[in-house]
Amino acid sequence: MSRYHSYLNTATKVIQQYQGAIPLAAWLKNFYKQHKQIGGNDRKQISQLVYNYYRVNAAFTEHSIEQKILLGAFLCNESPQPILEILQPNLNARIHLSLVDKLASLNLANSPTFFPFIQHISKSINQQTFVFSHVVQPDLFIRIRKQKQAKIIEQLQQQQIAFTQITNTCFALPNASKIDSILAIDQDVVIQDYASQQVGNFLQQIPTSAKQPITVWDCCAASGGKSILAKDILQHIKLTVSDVRQSILQNLQNRFEKAGINYYYSFVANLEKPLQQSVSPFQLIICDAPCSGSGTWGRTPEQLCFFNETKIQEYAILQQKIVSHALPHVAVGGYFLYITCSVFEAENEGVTNFIQQQFSNMQLLQQQTIIGYTKKADTMYAALFQSIKSKD
Repeated sequence: MSRYHSYLNTATKVIQQYQGAIPLAAWLKNFYKQHKQIGGNDRKQISQLVYNYYRVNAAFTEHSIEQKILLGAFLCNESPQPILEILQPNLNARIHLSLVDKLASLNLANSPTFFPFIQHISKSINQQTFVFSHVVQPDLFIRIRKQKQAKIIEQLQQQQIAFTQITNTCFALPNASKIDSILAIDQDVVIQDYASQQVGNFLQQIPTSAKQPITVWDCCAASGGKSILAKDILQHIKLTVSDVRQSILQNLQNRFEKAGINYYYSFVANLEKPLQQSVSPFQLIICDAPCSGSGTWGRTPEQLCFFNETKIQEYAILQQKIVSHALPHVAVGGYFLYITCSVFEAENEGVTNFIQQQFSNMQLLQQQTIIGYTKKADTMYAALFQSIKSKD
């Protein structure tokens, strides 16, 4: 049996055992710990087969696991694949074709879709381009902090790590780039997707003052990426962060220390319910709401197989609860920035419409689907509101 038959068999075993309870990357790490005889290069090959299987799985429901693994190797790559040369040379001979031509060459009875929830996505999204983007591995993006561009470029060049400079502060790197031991993560650069970095365009609309810090509440802080972005753009801020678990805030503390954010207030808050403690009104509330994460499934394609469609409305209801309990704490004249990494209309424009209907004092300044699927990046949504005096 060739090594490629072994790769196919192991990838099939992984897919049969994986149930989606934890992220695939974490599950694979545990799997390889239990199968230490699988070498590093073999692990890379097997993992790629598994990820590409999940990228195409929804489009080929009538095919076997083995067939879908090989179709994934065919559709998700542009250069010849040794496994196809051995097991499916007819596919390997056509691997240089465009995705449209590849699909046409398969003579399928029905038009395949790699994204089974297409009827729920925002109208601002180009459906075909978005769907086809799921066969492409997104890039790794970093955001340069504190005018460190020259230093970072030098470090990347010294280590011969390829990169594309998108803006002065946004660099795209191949997804597998190992930068943790090369760059000062969170101190000099932040690992942050292109679309997430574009949220900074909304923050730049917030007026600042050199005399008085802006009071900012990151009410669903998670890993703190938006807080660091707000600090870098607004600079003079008085920061408060909250999330549902103390463990999240403890992890956040370690990251903030690296990022040079030493003065802030944190507390545990479950915003499914009204806030239990008294807080002063904030001039800016950032609500990076829990969501389906559907705009990031190019990175985690297993989610396409394990996501239940009914969760879309469940998330929308959760988001409505969170914004309802956060919005009363916006100061008059202050701002509310609503963010998701979802492409579903119910979680995005639907929640924006809810805010407009239920909170007459909140004026919508801008809403935007932040398109990442044309840049090998995530796709996100953001809406900026300002609190105005009540007309009552």
